[in-house]
Amino acid sequence: MITIYGIPNCDTMKKARAWLEARGIEYAFHDYKKAGVDRAKLEGWVREHGWETVLNRAGPTFRKLDADLTKDLDARKAVSLMIANPSAIKRPVLDLGKRTLVSFKPEQYAAALAKDA
Repeated sequence: MITIYGIPNCDTMKKARAWLEARGIEYAFHDYKKAGVDRAKLEGWVREHGWETVLNRAGPTFRKLDADLTKDLDARKAVSLMIANPSAIKRPVLDLGKRTLVSFKPEQYAAALAKDA
């Protein structure tokens, strides 16, 4: 089963979910603002993509954080910051089982889902 991680009111999430639904692709939705995110899963995403990709530094959540929390980031600090502030995780994260995609690009979703079918 495919799982898409994010928050429901995010425009990019809405686009990704609409894309999946338009193609009849079933998925589970995990709202990490309400349900949080498992540290081991988040660490796996960071290993796969790098913390710089997984951490949404352009979003309002990150920009509102105290500068002491956001300086001198490394993977360990970034994971702790994202656990404490799940809205700082880039979205969506599409979990295909064997791999994940971070963010939404229709062409990447199409290629990944065709390959994993």
